[in-house]
Amino acid sequence: MDERFLESLYEAAIVPELWPGVLKRFQSQTRGAGAVLVTVAAGRARWISSSPEFDEVVATHFERFPDNARTARLLGRNHAGFLRDVDIFSSDEMALEPVYADFLLPRGLGIGVATSIVSPSGEAFILHAEREWKEGPVDAAQIRRLDGLRPHLARAMVLSARLDFERARSATQALETMGLPAAVLDRSGRPVAMNPLLAAMLPEVAQDRIARLTLTNAPADALFAAALAAIGSAPADAAVRSIPIAQQGDRPPLILHLSPIRGAAHDIFTRAATILVVTPVVLGELPSASVVQGLFDLTPSEAKLAALIAAGIRPRDAAATLGVTESTARTTLKRVMAKTGLHRQAELVGLLRGARLGPAGGQAD
Repeated sequence: MDERFLESLYEAAIVPELWPGVLKRFQSQTRGAGAVLVTVAAGRARWISSSPEFDEVVATHFERFPDNARTARLLGRNHAGFLRDVDIFSSDEMALEPVYADFLLPRGLGIGVATSIVSPSGEAFILHAEREWKEGPVDAAQIRRLDGLRPHLARAMVLSARLDFERARSATQALETMGLPAAVLDRSGRPVAMNPLLAAMLPEVAQDRIARLTLTNAPADALFAAALAAIGSAPADAAVRSIPIAQQGDRPPLILHLSPIRGAAHDIFTRAATILVVTPVVLGELPSASVVQGLFDLTPSEAKLAALIAAGIRPRDAAATLGVTESTARTTLKRVMAKTGLHRQAELVGLLRGARLGPAGGQAD
């Protein structure tokens, strides 16, 4: 590896945006099809790859094979250097192992080279270059060069991980002092840090799964997934960033707010892409149109109609108040329902007034 690579490696430990460039250089040096940097902590894996295209490969790899033997064997070897797939699996074993037989080999992959590094705080880091099968394994001379790089990687990874932990912890603690359940999420929706107030909502309201944080309410989770995807692809134009969750038992209705974080969404360590904040709906208070607009990213006309509906006004009368036709009002109401993830007018009223929400289903009244 050249001197410039080492310089960029240490720079990336401080400046998050540089990690993808470092991975691209590593990919080029190893003649790989893609490169990925993974951190494994508390049984969860997070990553950043060398390109959005390779992100799809990595994400599918972990979603379909979360406990795959490939990663387990690499970590289990505890080898102070780089290892190739052919060093930890025989050809016969690859033919039987699902991650190879059903995923990597059909894609022409499965001949990578990787190293694992365990930090003093217990996190495990994996740097991996995936090569196309036709390229064959890297040779012994390349392994020696990579092994010479490993001490630099260890120092950069540990430094970057500690900086990330402190930033994420500070953000969630600040929100906790305001009485707000909150989490910092990475670009896939996995928690980087979570304060105790939000942790107390697990697993009733949300579940911390391998792929991402999920909501137990299915309609709300569909909106949540769409919001994460929108924020990840076009932060400035994400359509839905506030997600309502129906009341359950004695728990009041909740609204989840997603706020994108600029500049750090493409890094594994300072990997925060979104701040998630949860607020309860205060019982009995009628929100103004401006509050409704802010809660659910509605247009002014949509917010005005929603506020009138929340006040118990029928769409026909709301249309007259707003000076539009009843047809226009009902079309606007359908857009409001789509943005809030609800299906019935009574559910919208219940959410905005803090009353108990009925079961999902049906059409707007």
